[in-house]
Amino acid sequence: MARKSYQEKLTELREDVCYMGEVVMERLRMGLDALEQKDHDLAEELIKGDGEINRMYLDLEQDCIDLLALQQPVASDLRFIAASFKIITDLERIADLAVNLGEYSMEAERDLFPDVDVQAMGELTLEMVDDAIVAYDEEDVEACYDLSTRDDELDHFAERASEIVVRDLIERELESPDEVETILQDVSRLLLTIRDLERVGDHSVNIAARTVYMVENDDELIY
Repeated sequence: MARKSYQEKLTELREDVCYMGEVVMERLRMGLDALEQKDHDLAEELIKGDGEINRMYLDLEQDCIDLLALQQPVASDLRFIAASFKIITDLERIADLAVNLGEYSMEAERDLFPDVDVQAMGELTLEMVDDAIVAYDEEDVEACYDLSTRDDELDHFAERASEIVVRDLIERELESPDEVETILQDVSRLLLTIRDLERVGDHSVNIAARTVYMVENDDELIY
């Protein structure tokens, strides 16, 4: 591989990782919309489309392996390829969490906890994923540290939402075993939704951490 072609491959890798990020954000948006609208058709489309993300991940994984094996890159190029490899793993996992949202929406028929704003939490996670990908593309270290701070806000949001659900469950008067079973299923589904959105935020921070490592050879956010 000529040097020029090698540099082109690095550029293509960055572009492809960013494109995967855009597709994953679209899937996360679909999952949130399916939850909000109780849209089973949208949920099915999301779930069936997971294979496309998996193929994209495998293709990019192979690109990273080829660059590492054939070029034996050093210093900044090596960090860039290694970081990209880790970032596509986080993106693939975010896509899996989006599929979870689609699956939850297939079972959800009502909103029992109006004080829990899942959509607001989802919007925050979407912004975090978007900002993480832009920071990777632009090698913006300051934005990466900002993401780490915002993750604390998301964690607080998730903790508060979980507390609301548990308190409401304790205070609710249930009259029959069937009603208890239904409520517990709804509670479980909502708590899983909160947990999964919190994990999306964690993966966004992972992307930011790998970007800092890529740019500055600094593993502070990784650990």
